[in-house]
Amino acid sequence: MKHLSSFFLFLSLFNLTFYGSTAQNLIQTTCKSCSKNESSITYGFCTSSLQAAPASQCATLRGLGMISIRLIRYNATDTRCHVKMLLKDKNLDLYNRSRLKVCLDLYSDAIPTIKLAMKSYNTKKYYDANIQISATIATATTCEDGFKEKEGAVSPLTKRNDNTFQLSAMALSLMNLVMNNNG
Repeated sequence: MKHLSSFFLFLSLFNLTFYGSTAQNLIQTTCKSCSKNESSITYGFCTSSLQAAPASQCATLRGLGMISIRLIRYNATDTRCHVKMLLKDKNLDLYNRSRLKVCLDLYSDAIPTIKLAMKSYNTKKYYDANIQISATIATATTCEDGFKEKEGAVSPLTKRNDNTFQLSAMALSLMNLVMNNNG
């Protein structure tokens, strides 16, 4: 009986190791492909983003696609919240305040669009999801570019906009992989 319980323990550990490494391999392989096909996606950003997401360790390629879209939504929601906090600063100059208000509007509009992209992706309407996710890339770019209109101005959202851009590019690249695998 003792040997039988040891066998089951071994089998359980083997399954966790095997399936865990398979999921890790899928994330690594997928991120290598995404970063190779799209220069704006860095391998490290892709792997760390996907590995940190709940359920990514047991996800299929199609599942990683949905996870990447969820990551965009979380990022956009958090960025919108951050912009609201920045706008509370009474010492904020008029130029930055006006740019932040534009970014707030952009990210506020992006959130329902991302939710729509999730629905489109779930129903395999990849063309629609592509357009919706591409709009999020425009959100990040437009927000960031607004701060460049004045010489010497520095965007307080550069890192967040870059993350939104990369997450969106990742989702588009993953969706392309899913479509090519008859997903």
